[in-house]
Amino acid sequence: MDLLAAAANLVGKATGGVADLRRMPRERVAVRADGSAVLHRYEGTATAGEPVLLVPPLGAPDFAYDLRRGCSLVEHLVGTGRPVYLVDYGPMSFTDRRRGMEHWVDGIVPWAVEQVAADASAQVNVLGWSLGGIFCMLAVAGAADAGKPLPVRTLTVVASPVDIAAVPLVAPLRPLAAVTGGRGLSAVYQLIGSFPAPIVSVAFQLTAVDRLVTKPLTVLSRLDDRDCLAQIEAVDHLMRNMHAYPGRVFGQIYHLLLRNNDLADGTLALRGREIPLSAVDVPVLVVAGRRDVIAPLASVEKAVTLLTGAPEVRFETAPGGHLGVLTGRDARTTTWPALDAFLKHHTPAA
Repeated sequence: MDLLAAAANLVGKATGGVADLRRMPRERVAVRADGSAVLHRYEGTATAGEPVLLVPPLGAPDFAYDLRRGCSLVEHLVGTGRPVYLVDYGPMSFTDRRRGMEHWVDGIVPWAVEQVAADASAQVNVLGWSLGGIFCMLAVAGAADAGKPLPVRTLTVVASPVDIAAVPLVAPLRPLAAVTGGRGLSAVYQLIGSFPAPIVSVAFQLTAVDRLVTKPLTVLSRLDDRDCLAQIEAVDHLMRNMHAYPGRVFGQIYHLLLRNNDLADGTLALRGREIPLSAVDVPVLVVAGRRDVIAPLASVEKAVTLLTGAPEVRFETAPGGHLGVLTGRDARTTTWPALDAFLKHHTPAA
């Protein structure tokens, strides 16, 4: 171990931390009429390519895409010269309890895509992580199926599980949910109106309980590795800032996805209509993390067999868990180059 580097890092951690958590500068472009979403454009010199729209999941703060300087997907994309946008929903409150998945699938995602297309005067490359990716697939599919396709050039989904039966973490719960009909849990989230942020944070951390337990040893053994310490610090910061899930969305996730595994058949019923994933008619990049216990490889790869209407579906795997595959240190040499190559391949000739 480099003792001088370790000493410098200890001083850094004691005097404010070693992670550069400054956010990439951005400006507000539009606010949805009902105030439920804000569209931001990141500052930078856009010199090449069509815009990228980042769509966060519920639960995680929007800065998951901008975790820290040196390990920020936003910073990377801005550096490639593309215009980069992000739609933000902010923290959920009790007043949001009646908003369901359709609010994002039929409302927020299409609104954001249309706003970006108008602002950039170009087709949009949409990227969604986790539940955000599911929202994006359903939004693109729903619009196309209704005969009103969105101005989308490509779609990228990262760590988005479509087959819940392939998630070992929740598989034991599905028979219990089938027997009880989810009545006990339904009563709880209906009463409090949401799945609270502290529980979201704890649940997320418990999916990596082995790393949670060994983290002190990891920190001690890597005291001279500033980049590693910065990543741990940045992830801890994200965990402390998780958001609640609106009660209706949590109920839909529980009943439609966890209990019934509806999406694994390629369709999901929202607002009385069936949305078929086969209606997605743009090139798709699907990325899965090889250590992801929330969205294991098989649960994510299932999308490849369901997106039958897409002219191209690429499937890539990368190191890391649910967050790591998106913005871990290894993502810089795996997920991000795969995304760059996919976007470049589908960039129209000037």
